[in-house]
Amino acid sequence: MANRLPHPVSRGAEGKVLAVLGPTNTGKTHLAIERLCAHSSGAIGFPLRLLAREVYDRVVAIKGPSEVALITGEERIEPKGARWLLCTVEAMPRFGYGDRPDLSFVALDEAQLAADRERGHIFTDRLLHARGRDETMILGSAVMEPMVRALVPGAEIVSRPRFSTLSHAGAKKLSRIPPRSAIVAFSAEQVYAVAEMLRRFRGGAAVVMGALSPETRNRQVALFQSGEVDYLVATDAIGMGLNLDVTHVAFAGLSKFDGVRNRRLTPMEMAQIAGRAGRHQRDGTFGTLAGAGGMDAEFTEEEIWAIEEHRFAPLTKIFWRDSQPRLDSLDHLIDDLARPPERPELAPAPEAIDLAVMRRLAEDPEIAASVRGRAAVARFREACSLPDFRQHGADTHARFVARLWEDLRRGYLGSDFVASRIAELDNPGGDIDTLQGRIAAIRSWSYIAQRPDWVLAREEMAARARAVEARLSDALHARLTERFVNRRTAVLMRKVGPDAALLPVTLEGNVLLVDGEKLGKLEGFHFKVDPEAHHSDHKLLFAAAERHLPQLFAERAGALAGEIAGGTAALELSGGAILNGREVLARLAPGKALLAPQVKLEPALEAIPAAERKLLKEAIDAWLAAKLAVLAPLAAVDEASRAEAGGPELRALLIRLAERGGLLERAGSGLEALKPEQRDGLRKLGVRIGAIDLFMPAMLKPAALGAWRELATMRGVRLPEVAAEMPPVLPATGGRAPLGYRRFDKQALRIDMAEKLLREAHGRRAASAGNKFWIDPALARSTGLTPEAHMHLLRIAGFAPQVPPTLGEGVFGPPAPPLFRWRPPRRAEGGEQQGHGERGRGQHRDQGKRHERGPGKQAEAPTQDRRGKDKPKGPRPPRPAPPREEAPAGGGAFAALAALVGRV
Repeated sequence: MANRLPHPVSRGAEGKVLAVLGPTNTGKTHLAIERLCAHSSGAIGFPLRLLAREVYDRVVAIKGPSEVALITGEERIEPKGARWLLCTVEAMPRFGYGDRPDLSFVALDEAQLAADRERGHIFTDRLLHARGRDETMILGSAVMEPMVRALVPGAEIVSRPRFSTLSHAGAKKLSRIPPRSAIVAFSAEQVYAVAEMLRRFRGGAAVVMGALSPETRNRQVALFQSGEVDYLVATDAIGMGLNLDVTHVAFAGLSKFDGVRNRRLTPMEMAQIAGRAGRHQRDGTFGTLAGAGGMDAEFTEEEIWAIEEHRFAPLTKIFWRDSQPRLDSLDHLIDDLARPPERPELAPAPEAIDLAVMRRLAEDPEIAASVRGRAAVARFREACSLPDFRQHGADTHARFVARLWEDLRRGYLGSDFVASRIAELDNPGGDIDTLQGRIAAIRSWSYIAQRPDWVLAREEMAARARAVEARLSDALHARLTERFVNRRTAVLMRKVGPDAALLPVTLEGNVLLVDGEKLGKLEGFHFKVDPEAHHSDHKLLFAAAERHLPQLFAERAGALAGEIAGGTAALELSGGAILNGREVLARLAPGKALLAPQVKLEPALEAIPAAERKLLKEAIDAWLAAKLAVLAPLAAVDEASRAEAGGPELRALLIRLAERGGLLERAGSGLEALKPEQRDGLRKLGVRIGAIDLFMPAMLKPAALGAWRELATMRGVRLPEVAAEMPPVLPATGGRAPLGYRRFDKQALRIDMAEKLLREAHGRRAASAGNKFWIDPALARSTGLTPEAHMHLLRIAGFAPQVPPTLGEGVFGPPAPPLFRWRPPRRAEGGEQQGHGERGRGQHRDQGKRHERGPGKQAEAPTQDRRGKDKPKGPRPPRPAPPREEAPAGGGAFAALAALVGRV
């Protein structure tokens, strides 16, 4: 039990003890390196492997590789006779117990980590027992001063001021974080998210996390230090000894999970991280990341003051564990490691991973039975001390150690077993998380292979493990760089700074290039991004394009306005929109009158500068006015409908005529109420009064009807299409005839041709001496109208066919032509005249034919006669004579019509 309790270690035979305490950036580590090199031999213990490696390289440059050793859990470079040792704290020789009593100088870095829950007891042990023959140096924060005075009496305490000032800069959005900044997050997910956003905003960032291998971390740090990227995203691993060219540190959060609970950082921990900003003589700033989503991501006034002034509550306790437990039995070993200290300055260390694994394996009777004797207990303790690099927890780690102990209790791990485990991990494929898992696993085997009494062919196995770790680290660095760094954008940022307008923008045809990079095409006044260029790393290029697009649009707008004015622009009006090719330039909106629409430019044209946009608008207005000039006759009708001199009857008819595009069914139009002078006024306006329709011949043209249809559609009126050439007769396909046509039987007849045929029929009637007359079908046939459609038209106009008498027996010759009688129609019947989106007042049912629509009123019910029936009234055909033998039908012009009449 002797020498097992902690006692203060004072200055004595070990030589001078110097405690250099102070904030970050005070040159403590640099001073320790100078003192190491000034002695004939020495060692420094660092908290991180990468720090040990960094200082190793510096000392090798001074002393030479044959004189300097690197000793860490995973890597050992020990030239024979090396006099200067760079170690991790865990790998330091056990100076207080005679391992290396000959070292002239010994230093312990970051001594305040004696208060760390996981590793604090190791730092406390080195603080109490690590001594150099001539000089011992303790480096750490000023909060360690009470502990040094109590536990190392007589030690000389030196305070060093910070070389630069550290000031609070408040909260900043990520897009406003200045270059050469480090953003600190406390989870891998948040690190990745911030790095992804920096790739979009600023070209990328280096990534430093505790889960990375030291090689990967070094390469990521080099990426930042070289200036290839201007941002570093890290976990709190950045706060320990990494010397970086950082001017600002932004905290994405102020709380972390410490292995037990989620808690807020202490002011000292905040200062340790914030102190990375401002190295040497350059001042630094710290702050928080605005919009990070953390409710606690704001410093209090007390925390800001403490960080800026480096004033923190001193440590009152540090963690301790017996560093020389009894090894005579497993139970004694566990009891001693769990024993509390007797000094008030020391606190029992929380159960570390090695003690947790030891307890779990001791519960296995077979394993407990195999740990007998001092050598076996010491070997079992070393096996349980294997670090949990994979961070899988005590249970999983205990199973891994149990597998190792199966071999270690009998001697060595077989070379084949170790080699196969290493080979399984030699796979550089996979994503970032997969590679991190493999690196954590290979670090375990690197640690195992470094133990000279664990592995046969130690040198070979250690070399294999280092080679695999190097390959995996290279692959991980490549994945991180590929995911979080866009070298092109980073170079552009350094080239032009924040002003993206300095990048050259050129237009090759319709292809837009920014600094030679294809971003998309300009189709008219719309910029369409190239799908291959639509990535986050093109944000800067898109910003440059947006800065130059208004000028490009201005040039195009001026050129298009000139083409429109010159009549060479291919504009068209379709669906209420004005198109230039396939691009919509403007849309029509209802104005004060149907024939006076408003022109609304497309929102995309807002990018055109105001002067050029106004010029283009005026050109489009002029083009539309010319396009609607074909509606001048209709505009005259609309104007006349406002003249009070015309009288209310005429004005009402003109209003309806203007609203229906110059085509109006006569029945119900109010024509009968007009006086002769009003009818004359109607004719002077170009309105023709037909037998069944009022119409304007000037409007029965494709251009005029097409323009009117566009205006009517703009107001929500659904209309049929306009026939391209508007021939006299068209096949009646579908349910509605084209605009300007009436449907008769299975054909659509243009309404002016219908009136022409009816004028001829009335001419025949007027020229006949009696009540019966015949109508020559030649004109109808010349237009392409079928006899059935012609008969349908005549019936609507009041012409009733009379069945001709049959030829007498023995009489031969062509049948007699049909004769007609005319009676003024009581109402409009049949004949659908499409073009107004309205149902006519008259309906006609002809031998089972469906009801037809006319141009009268919208969805109006059929007009009925006084008896409530809608059967057409007219002269009843004479009863046919008794049947007798007929002569063969001739081939005269009236044959088809006569046959049709005979079936009525």
